Amino acid sequence: MPSMLDGCTPWPEEFVDRYWAAGHWRGNTLDNLLRGWALQYGRRTALVHGATRLTYAQLNRRVDRMAAGFRLRGLRAGQRVLVQLPNVPEFVITVFALMRAGAVPVLCPLSSRGSEVPRLVQVTQAVGYVGPSTYQGFDHTAMAADIAARGPFLRRVFTWEAPGEETPYGGLTTDPSGCQYSPLGSIDAPPEPALAQSADGIAFFLRSDATDATDATPLLVPRTHNDYTYQARAAAELVSLTEDDVYLAALPADGAFAFGGPGIVGTLSVGGTVVLVESPDPAVCLPVIERERVTLTTVGPAVARSWLHALPAARADLSSLRLVQVCGEAPLPRATAERIGPAWGCRLQQVFGMAEGLLTLTRPDDPAEAVLTTQGRPLSPDDAVRVVGADGRDVPDGEPGELLVRGPYTLRGYYRAPDHNARAFTGDGYFRTGALARRAADGSLVVTGRLADDRVR
Repeated sequence: MPSMLDGCTPWPEEFVDRYWAAGHWRGNTLDNLLRGWALQYGRRTALVHGATRLTYAQLNRRVDRMAAGFRLRGLRAGQRVLVQLPNVPEFVITVFALMRAGAVPVLCPLSSRGSEVPRLVQVTQAVGYVGPSTYQGFDHTAMAADIAARGPFLRRVFTWEAPGEETPYGGLTTDPSGCQYSPLGSIDAPPEPALAQSADGIAFFLRSDATDATDATPLLVPRTHNDYTYQARAAAELVSLTEDDVYLAALPADGAFAFGGPGIVGTLSVGGTVVLVESPDPAVCLPVIERERVTLTTVGPAVARSWLHALPAARADLSSLRLVQVCGEAPLPRATAERIGPAWGCRLQQVFGMAEGLLTLTRPDDPAEAVLTTQGRPLSPDDAVRVVGADGRDVPDGEPGELLVRGPYTLRGYYRAPDHNARAFTGDGYFRTGALARRAADGSLVVTGRLADDRVR
């Protein structure tokens, strides 16, 4: 299959050469890495969700068989498939199985409904949809059927059911528009020989928080195997992940942090265990942290505050925690940041990141002041960051300006959005994040808000 899909913007050759020479990009695809992890960590527990536990060998085998099942249902290399699932093992299995089948997952937040999902189908020309039949009172399959009836693209719908539930849609069926419906659990076939795939090809798409201001079209971030495996690996190294770590995926798995900052992919890369929960509510998460001996998790500021408030009454044992990442568009209020270490007995790491790529993190050896008041420094030594004023010129350290970035895991263009890309990127390839920030003398960043005129978002 081609290394880049039409509508994607590649890195210029000089940067490709630089990132290869630096060892950031190593030519591995995510699905091939999973094969290696299964050989290396086979009997170790990879995924936990409630009473469900999958070893690395079982995970790889499920991915192998589902990939063959997808191809048996007609999916082909390069085709796009929307994935809209909660934090369940089937999310991880499906994403890796689609990549292994040569298809390109489009990771869609479970909360996306209304006009957004049809627009994503139209932009990506997605031929497939994977989602719950119904979830929290919303009929996802009916939504998919409506999209299929209105457009020419969507022709395969795979419905996930929670354990103990039965789909109201029955087995394999086809509707009048020619769209085929299959229970996700039925997608199973004997494994096929591995497809030859390129690591500089698109692994999957992430949904940006931004939309095109001209027509409100959702913007999609193409992530290649090379850039995403580097991001997850580098983040895992920065937080010193090992096979003894247990990561709690409390944020949505389709997001930038829970999937690869280091998140699910980074944890699997070292042989650790990923625990999946479908809600960040403290009533759900705190008992799971105690039961599974979670060592690392990622939460937003509001969730961090709710956990702090709930902990005294919950009386959960959080002594296994060694690190909590708090991600947000601004640092935690200092009073809240100061409470986390003493209350949870762990280290705080403040982070900022986006689906588009840039990830900044405080370091273990940073002074307490930096950890409490900043969102750290960029992940990669090859992250080029600028803070500029309205005139486009760099501002002095300590002064606010717009955050611009380019690097080995930051996109060079949104998918099929040439007009928006002309506004969102500088002529020399810097991504205009739309975030307001100031930079300290040591390179640490403090994101303070968004541009008032919202020029690129």
